[in-house]
Amino acid sequence: MPRRPTIRDIAEAAGVGAATVDRALNGRGNVSPRTAAAIADAARRIGYPLAGSALGEAAQERPVVTLGFVLHKSGQAFYGDFAREIERASAACPAAAVTADIRFSPSQAPEDFAAEIARASESGAAVAATAINHPTLTRLAERLRDEGRPVFALLNDFAGRAGAGYFGLDNMKAGRIAGWTMATALQRSCRVAVFVGGSRWHGQALRETGFRSALREHAPQIEMADTVVNLETRQVTYEATLGLLQRHGDLAGLYVAGGGMEGAITALRETRPKGKVALIVNELTRESRAALADCYALMVIATPLAELCRKLVDRMVSAATGSSEAPSDPAIFEPRLYLPESL
Repeated sequence: MPRRPTIRDIAEAAGVGAATVDRALNGRGNVSPRTAAAIADAARRIGYPLAGSALGEAAQERPVVTLGFVLHKSGQAFYGDFAREIERASAACPAAAVTADIRFSPSQAPEDFAAEIARASESGAAVAATAINHPTLTRLAERLRDEGRPVFALLNDFAGRAGAGYFGLDNMKAGRIAGWTMATALQRSCRVAVFVGGSRWHGQALRETGFRSALREHAPQIEMADTVVNLETRQVTYEATLGLLQRHGDLAGLYVAGGGMEGAITALRETRPKGKVALIVNELTRESRAALADCYALMVIATPLAELCRKLVDRMVSAATGSSEAPSDPAIFEPRLYLPESL
């Protein structure tokens, strides 16, 4: 006969103390709404009955909300991490019982993004998406806004004034951080290059602009190679990195402003000793962490996904339920900077 779950089991599953779980179950206060929601979710996952408890009663009072999310590059570790953080934030939302409908666009074509966003809006009271800048997507955001289904832009502000808010980094600032770091690390006459996903990723264009402006200001002796479009893919970035290394014997730095960093890391591992080329990439994953540890990467500029997803879900629930006036101003997050010695 299976053992019945205990308060200690809930505490372990929720990552809190047993005393906190006891207070939450018995309604004795001193437990934040978010912690209480996390405890309730942990109890449901391990099969602990909540009927008759303070958490069970509170759960019956919360509205039920479905939120739609559209990401892309389902095979990339970063977007897998993004999806998991959305699920965690949805499960721990204190204001509503949230179901997260997470979809992935099959490509970066505007019609594919639009199709997935439209499908997510059919069940979701609000939608959040990563997407390129394109008139098709702007018009879709306007239509959904007029229908009462707000659209939030993630990482790249594709919705513009039609959107309900942008959630991500200050991309110009992120680019300047990369440029200043590159200038400080090199301090000599040499050449560097930058990768962007494509002309429709305006957030990456802002990163490139910030990168170039910081280099001009802090290291005018460093020359910039032509910008490389890598379509945010590992293979294109790998082949383009090998090409850059062959064409430019003085290449001393690479900045991957969007996705595809795995290709640059692999190319450098195969052709250069560690530290020979200063590599700056975005987002901390297993591969970028390993590159930092081995000194094949100089710095990782990362989005604080857990914090972003918590605030995003809260804002989406507010917009969907009308429980409060949801602001449309952007939610800008401070980047997490990782260096080889900070791991």
